Amino acid sequence: MASDRQPQAQMITRTNNTGLISYHGSPMLGDDEDELSKSALLAFKVKEEAFKKKQMEVREKVHAHLGRVEEETKKLAEIRGELEALEDPRRKEVTTVRKRIDLVIKELKPLGQSCHKKEREYREALEAFNEKNKEKAQLVARLMELIAESERVRMKKLEELNNTIESLSQLVPR
Repeated sequence: MASDRQPQAQMITRTNNTGLISYHGSPMLGDDEDELSKSALLAFKVKEEAFKKKQMEVREKVHAHLGRVEEETKKLAEIRGELEALEDPRRKEVTTVRKRIDLVIKELKPLGQSCHKKEREYREALEAFNEKNKEKAQLVARLMELIAESERVRMKKLEELNNTIESLSQLVPR
């Protein structure tokens, strides 16, 4: 690379106050200028092609390395799977049972909610039933009181009537 830079250093051009391009500090004429720009362009193209070639080589190496890495990753995954199988031979069964447990838990949740709802409804219905039963008992007790009072009033009237009849029968000769 250092040897490539020396010819480039010799080809460095600069601009005079007059605007003419010089090579090694000497004024250039038209043909020399043209040849110099062609050689500079050719050198640039050669370097560009070398750079592209090197870039392609690096890209191919990277792709090859990535391919090997992918293969190694697959191998590692297989080895990990084998190690896990060795670690717990019943792992598949355990996983299946765990999945079924999760499924049953999901099914239990709405059933539990339904059960709680029905228990709450039952308690509310039982409470309403007990309240109505108490009300019925109070009404029956009141009815019994009214009947008893009515009986007392009737008995009193009957006694009064009986007394009246007895008093009348004493007044009337027999």
